[in-house]
Amino acid sequence: MSEATVLCQEAAGVTWLTLNRPERLNSFNLQMHQELRAALQRVQQDASARVVVLTGAGRAFCAGQDLQERRTITGRPPADLGDSIEREYGPLFLAIRELPVPVVAAVNGAAAGSGANLALACDIVVAAHSATFAQPFTRIGLIPDMGGTWTLPRRVGSARASGMALLAEPITAAVAEQWGMIWRCVDDAALRSSVDAIVERLQSAAPLALAEAKRALQQSWERTLHENFRAERDCQRMLGRSQDYAEGVLSFFERRSPRFQGR
Repeated sequence: MSEATVLCQEAAGVTWLTLNRPERLNSFNLQMHQELRAALQRVQQDASARVVVLTGAGRAFCAGQDLQERRTITGRPPADLGDSIEREYGPLFLAIRELPVPVVAAVNGAAAGSGANLALACDIVVAAHSATFAQPFTRIGLIPDMGGTWTLPRRVGSARASGMALLAEPITAAVAEQWGMIWRCVDDAALRSSVDAIVERLQSAAPLALAEAKRALQQSWERTLHENFRAERDCQRMLGRSQDYAEGVLSFFERRSPRFQGR
C-alpha cells in the first residue's frame, strides 16, 4: 500500500489533518483528494467533533495540483479538467464549507493555486510569517479553481482579487492579513501555539451556535437584507430554545465557564 497522503490525529473532539506529500510540496493527486474527503466525511458523521485543523507536512502548506498527473501525452486527448472540478475539487470545497464544525487552516508555508484556495475555503486561516499565497493559474492557461473565483473577491474585494488572479503574483502572509484575506499572520515559531489557542476557544464555545453562525455567514451572500433578517430571526428562535443558550445565560450570572453540550 502507498503511504497515506493525509495524516489524521483526533483527540478531545479536535481533528488535525496534515497533508502528507512533502516531497511534492503537498500538491494534490487523486489519492490525496480521496483521503482528505474521507477524513472530512468521518468528521461529518462524528457527533463528538468540535474543530478541524488543516495543515501541511514539511515546508509547504499545499502547492496545488500535482502537474505530473496533468502532463499531456502526445497522441492522446488532454485530460478533462472540468471533470476534475466536478468530481474532486468542487466536492472537496463543499465538504469543508458544509462541515458543521469550524475548520481552521494552519498555513505553514507556500499555499499556491488550489492549495491557496483550499486554505481560503476554511473558516479561520492562520499563517506563518514565511507563508505565501498565490493564484498562478493564468501562467499555465487556466482560471482559479477550488472555489477561488468565489472566495477571493468576497475576502479581498474585486480589485485585489483581479490583481491576484490575472497577474499571478504571490503575496506574503503579512499582506494577506492586511488585506483581510486571512485571520492572522504570526511568527513561524508561534504558528502551532497560536492555532492551539484558537482551537481551545472553539472547543469551549457552544457547538450549535458555531454551526449556525458558520452557515448564516455563508448563506448571507445569497440573501437580500430582508431575507437575511428573517433567517436571523428563525435561527435565533431555534438557538434560544436550546440547552446551550440556557447554560450560557446561567453561567454568565453564576460567573463561571459554561459547560455546553451541543443540545
